[in-house]
Amino acid sequence: QVQLVESGGGLVQAGGSLRLSCAASGRTFDNYDLAWFRQAPGKEREFVTGISWSGGNTYYADSVKGRFTISRDNAKNTVYLQMNSLKPEDTAVYYCAAKIIGSIVSDRFVYRYWGQGTQVTVSS
Repeated sequence: QVQLVESGGGLVQAGGSLRLSCAASGRTFDNYDLAWFRQAPGKEREFVTGISWSGGNTYYADSVKGRFTISRDNAKNTVYLQMNSLKPEDTAVYYCAAKIIGSIVSDRFVYRYWGQGTQVTVSS
């Protein structure tokens, strides 16, 4: 069992930046690949970015490439999402998710553990 708690969401103007954090507790953190998903009102939850257990491999959705950066600190049991050049279309609830070590995948149904989400709102 892994418990995930996101923080760092808020309201920001277009072009601004936010840094999300996801703190994990429970089983050994570096046994898990981690990812960020987001869900806007009326839309399905979508993959944003993922990172392997070691941090050596990352994968980004095309919509955030070059603007978002995922990283993890296994010593602190925390994964981060640095979001720059934010756009109004980035507005969503952002979720941290974890799955057992394997390949980084964008399929949300593969991820077993989820946080409660943090709201990100980007104003135009």
